[in-house]
Amino acid sequence: MTTVRYLCLLVPLALLLGAARLDQRRHPAPDRRRDVRLAALLAGIAAAVGIAALHELSRLTGWYTFAEVDGTFRGMPVDLWLGWAVLWGPVPVLLRRVVPVPAALGLLLWLDAVTMPELAPLVRLAPNWLVGELVGLLLVALPAQLLGRWSADRRQLTARVLLQMAVFTAVTLWLVPTAVFEYGDGSWARLTALPADRLFLLAQVGLLVAVPALAAVREFAVCGGGTPYPWDPPRRLVTTGPYAYLANPMQVSAVGLLLLIAASTGSGWLAVAALAAVAFGVAVAGPHERRYLDQRYGPAWRAYRSQVRDWWPRWRPYPSPVPASDPPPAVLWIDADCGTCRAVAGFLHRRRPHRLVIRPAAEHPEVLWRARYEGGDGRTERGVAAVAHALDHVNLGWAGVGWSLRLPGVAWLAQAVTDAMIAPPHPARPGGDAAPARHPAGGTVVARGPAGRRGEGCPTPNSDCSTGRSPQSASTASPACRRVPSPPPPG
Repeated sequence: MTTVRYLCLLVPLALLLGAARLDQRRHPAPDRRRDVRLAALLAGIAAAVGIAALHELSRLTGWYTFAEVDGTFRGMPVDLWLGWAVLWGPVPVLLRRVVPVPAALGLLLWLDAVTMPELAPLVRLAPNWLVGELVGLLLVALPAQLLGRWSADRRQLTARVLLQMAVFTAVTLWLVPTAVFEYGDGSWARLTALPADRLFLLAQVGLLVAVPALAAVREFAVCGGGTPYPWDPPRRLVTTGPYAYLANPMQVSAVGLLLLIAASTGSGWLAVAALAAVAFGVAVAGPHERRYLDQRYGPAWRAYRSQVRDWWPRWRPYPSPVPASDPPPAVLWIDADCGTCRAVAGFLHRRRPHRLVIRPAAEHPEVLWRARYEGGDGRTERGVAAVAHALDHVNLGWAGVGWSLRLPGVAWLAQAVTDAMIAPPHPARPGGDAAPARHPAGGTVVARGPAGRRGEGCPTPNSDCSTGRSPQSASTASPACRRVPSPPPPG
């Protein structure tokens, strides 16, 4: 049995070295070869996490079990786990030019079908074990392959960001706590034994703690064109969203969630692990990251880091420099004839938003049916999302509200409630023209209010917020942030 365990690890490692050698011939450039290998590593991490989850599912369904041996994690031999992850993750990624995804999955199915029965008595298979095999290939091997291949070739940004979020969330919120509970103290049973109302409260607190990280991931993808994976980073310096207040929003959220789980499960060792992650970030990862970003972005990075800290947020957004080459401030176009819209403009104006201009929607070259946010970097949003983006320019508290409103599902619900009960979509037309206008979704709406009331939401021009035109200057966004088109009107 010991020989079998050695072979289960050494054979996949030998295949990995061979695949890396073939990939080296295909990618002689060192930088390109490094990117591909790090993408293969990411696929291996995804496969390892997925196989651990598949094992937990198999413990419930009985697809397969392992003999009681030393060196296991929750009953699964660690050497089999690692060898399995290598075969399902990095090896096919390194061979992606000659082995497409369908062929890779077919080969993996054939390999497991041949070798798994031969691993007895180390592996005990139930009659329906092939069901578990198919589930694993579809839910573990396939996502790991897609993530690794897309990362290696820098394709499908949105999809690979979502897959990375799934992997890193599983590592942070499930695999790390489970490992601590297995070898230290604490238990999931203590959490699941709580009353439903307390579980619901904990879930809400956890979501609030996670909001900065979720908003930061979105900012990386939309504005930076990159992902949270350190070796698949944004292509542009990102200083907007949570990064206008804090340099490490993802790490802060991850540590906060681990501490929340530690408190809920009574695990002192998990709290120690969370604090150890902070120490690692401060002493090891932080200096390396600062050197890399300093070399890549130079003065812009140094100016940013001189005013934004790693682990303690600012109250007001980062006051970026204002060279002539920078884009203008963001503009919030809002209908001055709509009472609710006018109240929103006044609310923002009283809080003196940084680098935000508020202008009457009637002055926009297009007929606007909802509030519209136009960042100096070219980013655009409509409706509730536009106001949520404007809150980024106020302070940390209101920015957090804005990040929450932009969460998937929350944004749609907030917009639906606003359209139905607060401020239905209506055209903002110049001059108080009462001529009927056609809504994109159908129906006729009449523009409202006299022209003389336009612009009352922000009556006093100043350097931060005005209803007039503003000179060219900088926003808190990166100058190179690419333009994101506004979604089409409903219907």
